Amino acid sequence: MIVVCGEALMDMIRNADGTQRAMPGGGPFNTARALARLGVPTAFLGHLSTDKFGQELAALLSADGVTMKLASTGPQPTTIAVADLDQEGLAEYEFLVDGTSAPNLTADALPEHLGDDVDALHIGTLGLVLEPMASSLAEFALRERAGRLLMIDPNIRPGLVDELYRDRLGSMIQASTVVKASDTDLAWLYPDCDSAAAADDLLAQGVSLVVVTLGAEGAFGAHRDLRVRVAAPPVEVVDTIGAGDTFGAGILAWLHDHDLVRPSLDLSASELRSALDYACLVASLTVARAGADPPWKSELIPA
Repeated sequence: MIVVCGEALMDMIRNADGTQRAMPGGGPFNTARALARLGVPTAFLGHLSTDKFGQELAALLSADGVTMKLASTGPQPTTIAVADLDQEGLAEYEFLVDGTSAPNLTADALPEHLGDDVDALHIGTLGLVLEPMASSLAEFALRERAGRLLMIDPNIRPGLVDELYRDRLGSMIQASTVVKASDTDLAWLYPDCDSAAAADDLLAQGVSLVVVTLGAEGAFGAHRDLRVRVAAPPVEVVDTIGAGDTFGAGILAWLHDHDLVRPSLDLSASELRSALDYACLVASLTVARAGADPPWKSELIPA
């Protein structure tokens, strides 16, 4: 089982034509749904509101097959992300977080220990930013990572982060097996380096696998002495919401399907290329429809 840790929230999407719609979202929420739809046993560890939106988020996770036994609930209103879409479907976010549900994942709501059936932990986006959730999850992951794969997806939101976040993210990266990042994330972390040099530095810190999304240009992977770049499948983009989350889920799902979810990775060049191709396919199907609506495994060509 893979435990996905972090936020579930509602995206209030403002389209370029002035219309608005509410869609379920949050990086970890999207990742958990994508993993479950891809046939991976998945649990969500986060704090949900008991309000109408929170109930909707919980119901969607459960309907997709995500285990909710590690999630907690409370009376705080559901966290909101306001997403502005441009004419090309690219999203810019503003977050309404004060006094809301997602940040209020406290240490006492976390399990004392994870079961032996948990093979991996995934943490990212606001799960490493908003307090007390961020400190709770960082401490929890560092305590529970022994014998498990730890995947970090920073999905950096510059308007919300500070130096404390940078330090926390650095500690988590050094403890991780896999880092999934966008080229924009790496530009924030390494303003004086290109993505390839940044990936090299992450590997030097002890990360086993670095996967980098490049938008319409595809993806790049770095593992040991391997450097592999793949193209993205051609697709008509509706919007890019959830694309990076489902790409990361695609990487983990490929590893799961090939019995490679372990803290020590040793991939061949062909395996790395296959994992990247699979994740790009998952992401391409997501951007071809509105909102973060990950594909089901039955929609994919077998990896």
